[in-house]
Amino acid sequence: MKTRTVNLIPGGYPNFHTLMVLSGLAAVTALLVGTPAYAQDKTSEIDKIFSWVTPGMPGCAVAASHQGKQVVNRAYGIANLERNVPITRDTIFDAGSVVKQFVAASVLLLVEDGRISLTDDIRKYIPELPDTGHKITLDHLLTHTSGVRDWTAILPFAAGNPDALTVTLRQRGLNFAPGEEWGYSNGGYVLLKEMVARVGKMPFGDFTRKRLFEPLGMKSTRYLLDMSEVGKDLALAYEKQGDQWQPDMMLGNARGGGGALFTTATDLLTWINALTSGRLGKFVTQKIQEPATLSNGRKLDYARGLIQQDNGVKIVWHSGSAAAYKTIVGHFPEHGFSIAIMCNAGEAADNRDEFAGRIFDLFLPGARRAAGPAAPAAGSQGAAVEGLDVKSKAGLFFSEQTGLPLRLGVQNGALRVAGGPALRPVTKDRFQRVGSSTQFMSADAFELTFLSQDQLELKSMEGKATRYRRAQPYAPTAADLQAFAGRYESKEIGSVFQIAAGQNGLALILEHLPARRVEVTPVDRDTFQRGGITVRFHRDSAGRVVALDFSNPVNRNIKFTRVP
Repeated sequence: MKTRTVNLIPGGYPNFHTLMVLSGLAAVTALLVGTPAYAQDKTSEIDKIFSWVTPGMPGCAVAASHQGKQVVNRAYGIANLERNVPITRDTIFDAGSVVKQFVAASVLLLVEDGRISLTDDIRKYIPELPDTGHKITLDHLLTHTSGVRDWTAILPFAAGNPDALTVTLRQRGLNFAPGEEWGYSNGGYVLLKEMVARVGKMPFGDFTRKRLFEPLGMKSTRYLLDMSEVGKDLALAYEKQGDQWQPDMMLGNARGGGGALFTTATDLLTWINALTSGRLGKFVTQKIQEPATLSNGRKLDYARGLIQQDNGVKIVWHSGSAAAYKTIVGHFPEHGFSIAIMCNAGEAADNRDEFAGRIFDLFLPGARRAAGPAAPAAGSQGAAVEGLDVKSKAGLFFSEQTGLPLRLGVQNGALRVAGGPALRPVTKDRFQRVGSSTQFMSADAFELTFLSQDQLELKSMEGKATRYRRAQPYAPTAADLQAFAGRYESKEIGSVFQIAAGQNGLALILEHLPARRVEVTPVDRDTFQRGGITVRFHRDSAGRVVALDFSNPVNRNIKFTRVP
């Protein structure tokens, strides 16, 4: 009988990878600690799920409960390869972005205390944040609808080794107007942690210890600025390079200088059960799980540090990734089943969502409802429309309103958005999006209509129309390229790009790190690209190049001004 799985990390969210095929039972380092008798019958099946953990390699700790009773407490692999220390139920890991639900709970506790309101402007508490001309509420930050740029895609370019808060406070632009879109932002949560510390009148780590960890009995959990403070139970994290496992952790300012959540799988299980059962109070429990709503009324699956989805079973979950540390914690409210998996094995543990789904199926076989009809296969989507030539539709387009790029390609005979969804043809000129993902266009079930060969209209599910024009061939001469050469400074990033003319395009060189260079090629007048990076130059009234906007998949239109 084939095991069915439910993926807790949907396509479009960070850390989602193709399901791994697991077969056979390899030798593992496994510890069974205080597991109820009813779970003992599942031990061999659970061991099979983690059979990829072979002797002498990093691994995972997993804990699960059903109706409040712990039914799984297993550990596999090595916590410290250099000292040959095994992973146990007491092993502590870096939880990565799982910390966001603790930030959200802290904010909501302050709301319940009457000290803040979710509708407050963040600048009320952090007045040094530049005024962007928009009110950014605390709830915008909690739900990733603020438009605040993500420091993780800025810090690598910054000179002087600033921390995440410093870089975030430099930003004078937003990715979008607050409430208009969804965009995952670590920068927003940096601001929230700082707000909690200022309003709570204590460091964020002390606030979480006093208001969350100690009241809930999470004795192995701490929020620390330096992982060296964790002690002997800390698992180091490793990524496999060739035949060797190499240490891979986010140390020092790689974390943005803001600290991290260090905890165990059993403590995370305590947390998710407490959170979903109301131990933090009715307001916190309900609000942290309430799906976000955009200004246009569109409801999303992201709540506040947690994601709510239904993939044949209702799930409340979030994942975390910090270099080679991989975590997932989830709760199935219809069945009272909770699970936490923490790993130190890098990409080998990327399928932790599948592991969680298989464990759920072991304890509750047949509990998942049948999924809806599957989306048509990519290769069949254009078969029913007479006269459709998908290849003629493919190409690069730019929004006439925002300048954002949209690239259409062909895969297995079907039109699709590069890095996004497939498109189902309705007529030879009209297409509908296949599937849904909050991370791509905020889960918009849009329609796309070609008005001509070189212009299309994208209509949102609410009826808002945005027109895109096809990029026009641009072949600059050597003299044209030389006109872009020079130094460009961004005070928001705190660095200077040196732009040099090349044979087929331009080179972007960080002045303080000249070894870091990106080659970009022309795609439209005054516009160059490389992968997800877009560089658009601006000219003054005399036609002189005076500035550029730098965009990547995470941040939009960071301004650089030409300087001597």
